[in-house]
This record gives sequence, structure tokens and C-alpha cells, in this order.
Amino acid sequence: MWYIITDGLMKILKVNTTAAKIEGAPQMVEKHRSEWTAEEKKKANLDNVAKDILYKTLDKNMFSKIKTCTTAKEIWEKLTQICKGNDQMKENKLTVAIQKFDNAKMKPGETLVEFDERFSGIIIKLTSLGKDYSNREIALKVMRALPREWDVKTIAMRESKDLNKLELHDLFDDLKAYEFELGI
Repeated sequence: MWYIITDGLMKILKVNTTAAKIEGAPQMVEKHRSEWTAEEKKKANLDNVAKDILYKTLDKNMFSKIKTCTTAKEIWEKLTQICKGNDQMKENKLTVAIQKFDNAKMKPGETLVEFDERFSGIIIKLTSLGKDYSNREIALKVMRALPREWDVKTIAMRESKDLNKLELHDLFDDLKAYEFELGI
């Protein structure tokens, strides 16, 4: 069904026997609806099914923006345009996400699990906007974002681990184990 959304309406074709006799190579023409088989009718209806699925996922506000679209492909293209925005909007989103990354700090009373979720969300947003940081940059940022009582652990991790290969989830797993040991 995805190809209906990305490629558009499916055309039901047949061999044009008249043109094939004249030119020697088979040419395809669209079949009239009255000639469709039951299977071809199902295939032709896939756009309606795809539109229905897309409609059901939208709230009233978003639906009002796409209600004039006639095919699932048009709906998808409009939704993509709305969600991605123009270049200026993308640049603004990226700037905000970079600021959130730069200013990330573990908040007083925030658990490591909560900080992990919040920080991972920032990384996902940055990645979706085309900004990638190395494992080392991310690990160092997390370590600098932790409160002072984590300094012993972060210094030990910097000396004992290859930060270039340390994945974010592994870093947080190590930190959560340390947090558990300390009873924080």
C-alpha cells in the first residue's frame, strides 16, 4: 500500500492489440472500468483505502489542511510539506535544537532516566534535522551536564572508555548502574 502513497494512483493496463500489430512491440493502454477483474478492482481501490488510513490519523486541524487533496499521494505530499516546513523554519528548528543541546543540564531532582529521555529526545530531534554529533561529543556533553556528585564517575569513564565508540544508550546504562550502586 505504501507505493500508492508514494507513487500515486495505480493504473490498470492492458495490451493495445491494434498498436502491437502495427508497430510490432506491445504497447499498454488503460483498461476501461467495465473490463476490470475483481483483483484489479481491489488494486484500483487501494488509493481510497490509503486515504482512509491517512484521514484516521489526523486531528481536525490537520484534516482541514488536506481535505481538498484528491489522492493519497497528494495528501502525503501536503503533510510532508506542512511538517517539514520551509527552509527558514527548518533553520529555526535546528537553531533551537542546537541551543537545547548546548544548554542541556541535569535538573535538580531529575532522575537519570528522566534526563536520559530528555537528552535522547534532543539528539533525535537534531538527527532528524540533519545535525549529527560524534559519539565523543555526545558522551562529553552528557558528562558535563551531570551534577558535581557525578564527577568521580565521569572522570573514571573518560580515562577508561573509548568515547569515540561509546554509544549514548551504553553511556546511560553505565551511569544508571552507578546511580543504582550509590542509591541516588
